[in-house]
Amino acid sequence: MVEISVIIPHYDDLARLDRCLAALSKQTVTRDRYEIIVADNMSPAGEGAVRAVIAGRARLVFALEKGAGPARNAAAAAASGGLLAFTDADCVPDPTWLAAGLSALVRQDMVGGRITVLCERAGMKSGAEAFETVFAFNNRRYIEQEGFSVTANLFCRRDVYDATGPFRVGVSEDRDWCLRARALGFRLAYQQAAVVGHPARADWPSLMRKWRRLHAELFANALMRRGGRLRWLVASAAMPASILAHLPRILVSPALAGHRERALGAATLARLRLWRFADGLMRLVGARA
Repeated sequence: MVEISVIIPHYDDLARLDRCLAALSKQTVTRDRYEIIVADNMSPAGEGAVRAVIAGRARLVFALEKGAGPARNAAAAAASGGLLAFTDADCVPDPTWLAAGLSALVRQDMVGGRITVLCERAGMKSGAEAFETVFAFNNRRYIEQEGFSVTANLFCRRDVYDATGPFRVGVSEDRDWCLRARALGFRLAYQQAAVVGHPARADWPSLMRKWRRLHAELFANALMRRGGRLRWLVASAAMPASILAHLPRILVSPALAGHRERALGAATLARLRLWRFADGLMRLVGARA
């Protein structure tokens, strides 16, 4: 009987989906204990192309509503396991990922694991890659200080998912879902040994696409909380000062090689934080109009 269902939302990223499924086929957990469900968001390549990449390694379901949240919900509805493991189509789980998550769920209701940043291009890192190598996906801090895990590396019991309800659209879905689950009394813990690799954004345009989406979702989350507008204003106003506060992390990071990578990372840090300052204030003004 299937013990755990691995849930993967997918949209138009066939090469990375193939890599993700290859990594999942190498798990130390025996294959009869887990199933893999790919929820496709109606990729332009078509069902035939998606099935060809899956090649029998997973079940395929479809999510008509756009977004990773609806895709995860569609996969969860089809899942037969009593435990759920969430990751993304562009991620690369370590061979012991499932085993580590399963062991932690014995003691917890929800578990988030460690996320490493993958640079897919050879050679010197771009500014976006340098920035994400240092700052992206600090899932331990998210869990222990902010109370949520990213859905690229999240485990939970099926009854926790059912009680909490589906992922919502238009908000920071992983944060929103975990906070709703914790409000019901469910416990979330960090599992260092459950490791997933996630690719860094390769350049400034791809980094901005990520942050435009994140900023819109985070603002929607803020408006749902009491005093959220004031909190958002304070956080936005602090963005310029955060450049100097966080610059030392780039300058001393062992993950960056040489002055050029550090300079590119520092420039991206400054550019992004100034954008977040301006965009944050504009969202407040627009919300009052």
